[in-house]
Amino acid sequence: MASGQAWRRPDSLRLRLLWGLLLPLLLLLSLDAYLTYQRSLAGANAAFDRMLHTSARAIANGISSHSGEIRVDIPYFALQMFESNAAGKVFYRVSDEKGRALTGYEDLPAPARKGAGAPALQFSDADYLGEEVRLVSLRQTVRDMLTLRDQDVWVQVAETPESRQELARSLLLGSLLQEILLVLTLLLIVSLAVSRGLRPLRRLSAEVASRNEDDLEPLPKEGLPSELAPLVDALNLHGERLQRLFAARRRFIDDAAHQLKTPLAVMQTQAELALREEEPAEQRRQLRRLLAGLRQAGHMVAQLLQMSRLEPDNGQPIELEMVDAAALAREVALEWAAAAHERGADLGYEGEDSVSVRGNRALLRELLNNLLDNALRYAGEEAVVTVAVRDGQRACLEVRDSGPGIPEAEREKVLLRFYRLAGERREGSGLGLAIVREIAGRHGARLSLDQAMEGGLRVGVHFPEC
Repeated sequence: MASGQAWRRPDSLRLRLLWGLLLPLLLLLSLDAYLTYQRSLAGANAAFDRMLHTSARAIANGISSHSGEIRVDIPYFALQMFESNAAGKVFYRVSDEKGRALTGYEDLPAPARKGAGAPALQFSDADYLGEEVRLVSLRQTVRDMLTLRDQDVWVQVAETPESRQELARSLLLGSLLQEILLVLTLLLIVSLAVSRGLRPLRRLSAEVASRNEDDLEPLPKEGLPSELAPLVDALNLHGERLQRLFAARRRFIDDAAHQLKTPLAVMQTQAELALREEEPAEQRRQLRRLLAGLRQAGHMVAQLLQMSRLEPDNGQPIELEMVDAAALAREVALEWAAAAHERGADLGYEGEDSVSVRGNRALLRELLNNLLDNALRYAGEEAVVTVAVRDGQRACLEVRDSGPGIPEAEREKVLLRFYRLAGERREGSGLGLAIVREIAGRHGARLSLDQAMEGGLRVGVHFPEC
């Protein structure tokens, strides 16, 4: 199935437009052919009915009465008209007022209506000898020259419909040939118009194809039809997204190269020193330092990846749902309890039992992880770290500690990537609070840094109203 689709010929806009026009035109042509045939048949019937009437009138003019005897002389004109109908058969009959046949085909059907009130001229369709015929019945009053007595004579002429149908088909064929020629001409005009109309699209395609790989400048819309404007806008929007994505990728690569260069060099030196040491105790000390460096590098890489995913340039919208921030805070605090115990810190939770905020559960977990990692890392041993969730006019999640805190002049700077306080000797990458700021921003929340009652730092995340 996939192979068949791979070899499938690409769809053509020109062919699609032509097919879209051809099918309705064929339907209209079929309907017009039917109507044309009906009109042609009606016209042929009218013409041949007049010919039948003329034939009947010519025969009636040759009827006379002498001494009560009716004579019928078929004129040459009538016979000539009969011979001209080569495609069909012609029948005639002359009968007196009592219905007795005087000449012609005796079994030809009688007029539909007789008597004094019957019309003098009647047209009807009848079945004769198993064939459908068109029949004209003409009543002619004949006066005897001697007795001066009037009597009615019926002249009937019938013909089979082949001549009428042949004439209708001939008219239909001529009309169809003319209409087919018009349809083909129309399709040719449409094809030329489509080719001309697609020139701007071909120029746009050629311009895009001729650009360099790193050329993502917006495409100009000048000189393009208005129908192509949405396409150009979409291409320009896609180009902007790619530019932001490439910029974020370059920043990630530059940051990773810059931040990992020193730890890797230090770990290489520590590994070389460990190899040179002959004392097992000294080797273990160097290996412990190497392991700490590896952990720090791993932590930095994880934070770099988090920062890269949170970059607004990536253009990835986050899915928001109603999250119980209080339950989540207790859950994350419980996960960090072992790490806090190792550092001798007192980690606890206070606040509401349940507070609902609109957010992304996975990102809020990352936010709490970074805040607790920062608090336990920089507050020092035997510090008190508290996670709190309050529900007021706006829900607030905060983490506070009893550490040295951050000077007020530095609080805006520590939110920047890779910024670290002067003289800070503890391990860290300077990305924790930057990640917290990005996650809060993606949730429309306000981030605040101030002094905690315990004397250290209090970081608050104030969520918008649900």
